[in-house]
Amino acid sequence: MEVQCRNCAGCCLDWRPLIDESESNETDESEGDDETKSTASAADDGQRGPFPSLDGVANLVPLARDEVRAFVDAGLGDVLTPRLWAAGEADPHVDVGERRVAAVHGRPAFFIGLRKSPKPVAPFGRTEAAVVPACVFLDPTTLQCRIHEDELYPAECGAYPAHNVALDQPTECERVEAATGERRLLSTDGAAAISGEDGPLFGPQAVGGKVFCHPDPSAIEGAVDRIARGEPTAADRAEFVAVAAASSPGTLAHSEPHYEQAREKTLETTSWAGSAIDEWERLAAAERDGESDAGSNLSPALAEQLEVDRGAPETPGWEDGGETTADETEP
Repeated sequence: MEVQCRNCAGCCLDWRPLIDESESNETDESEGDDETKSTASAADDGQRGPFPSLDGVANLVPLARDEVRAFVDAGLGDVLTPRLWAAGEADPHVDVGERRVAAVHGRPAFFIGLRKSPKPVAPFGRTEAAVVPACVFLDPTTLQCRIHEDELYPAECGAYPAHNVALDQPTECERVEAATGERRLLSTDGAAAISGEDGPLFGPQAVGGKVFCHPDPSAIEGAVDRIARGEPTAADRAEFVAVAAASSPGTLAHSEPHYEQAREKTLETTSWAGSAIDEWERLAAAERDGESDAGSNLSPALAEQLEVDRGAPETPGWEDGGETTADETEP
């Protein structure tokens, strides 16, 4: 496969707010009841999962159980976040408080992915940066992934967009092309081979491996409500991360010792990435509230202070000319 990732990052951020409504085929996510949106609509909105997500965040990359454990063990558990889905009346579900949540055998189902933070970025040839939700590991200056060649780099990111192409599903490359007119997906040759053994999980084997199930719906009522409002606490995130880390692939079972260990370690973690998210969020909130001088300095260059000075890996930058093959994609 060949993809043109330079000056894009369409799969690493929610780029839709950057596109004028008249130039985009995207619909307003605020229209309609989340519980009645179709699965197709959710896919068109860049929401990965079987149903509309509770949080409405686009492009959350699902991590496998072993990847969740690896992030926790690396002291980066504070960059992980859950995704739950709203279910219709006829869908497998469980009521958690006032919310109807997609479930497996009465247990709330969820993904674990990487948190996003409001970062100033200027993709697609924009001359001025705009603040949009972007992956915690996206360098807003180069629009490259800080962990691209690291062992923590998610398998789903490495296989994207090959998985979507192999499954005949829309890609962010194509959505960006439709909205901006810029070519991104240059060739789909070899998509099936790239997916290969690392292809997406389907069926029962996904449970406990990538789709996790919380064993106690009553214990997470407050957390689910906060997640749906986009206001999860560190304890909320740690609860779901711990359940995922303690899960057993192919079953609904989980290990209590693994749960306790992962929850404690995640709650104790304060990584460069987690603290950078907090600072990006603080600055973005200050700009929204119109605080003096808050917006004037909110630029991609702040990443040096907010991320690199905290220990973030540098990105290599772009070489002139040439496209990017799928297994070398940046980000």
